[in-house]
Amino acid sequence: MTEYVVAPPAISAVPIKGSSAMFPVRRIFCVGRNYAEHAIEMGSDPTREPPFYFAKPADALVINDADMPYPSMSKSLHHEMELVVAIGLAGSDISVADALKHVWGYCSGLDMTRRDIQNEAKKTGRPWDMGKGFDHSAPMGALVPAAGVDPSKGKIELRVNGKVTQTSDLSKLIWSVPEVISNLSHLVRLEPGDLIMTGTPEGVAAVVKGDVLEGFVEGVGTVKTKIV
Repeated sequence: MTEYVVAPPAISAVPIKGSSAMFPVRRIFCVGRNYAEHAIEMGSDPTREPPFYFAKPADALVINDADMPYPSMSKSLHHEMELVVAIGLAGSDISVADALKHVWGYCSGLDMTRRDIQNEAKKTGRPWDMGKGFDHSAPMGALVPAAGVDPSKGKIELRVNGKVTQTSDLSKLIWSVPEVISNLSHLVRLEPGDLIMTGTPEGVAAVVKGDVLEGFVEGVGTVKTKIV
């Protein structure tokens, strides 16, 4: 038996709808600017440039509709509603045609962002890590198995305190789910337990303590959290 000098970290996991089993999370990859309208609102060119990625730590997850603490060192916390892809089959250099064979399931997720910290990093050419990969920055709903889910279309929406702030359709993804999986697998070997957050539509905005966020992806499910 291996002896560790400190206690090993707990396994982060996402619940599975209708099951007591959990999906263990290895890494969380996020696609930046994957809806044209969101690229425009962030001041970028919406043309089909190659996708780019950033990451969140696995223990940034917030599950089971738990509250999300407002993060330190920020006065501009933004919501970004996304479809999340859970990888169940490992692979490198995956073809677009074979990409969906590697998907275990899907869930709704929120890429919460310290926008002021991210914007300052952009201006100075520094990494975004502390704007994106902070504690509790990845609320997620329950996973549903891939069978029967069509990730090429379907409504995606977020309500804050009951008011719609983001609404779009998965068909508006600049890079489709199979294309994202294929592209990312040429950069890193994807492994079971990896999650891919596929990008957010337009309408991102600041939230404050007390706000209730309720997201929805058609055919997949919901995500909910309260900022405290």
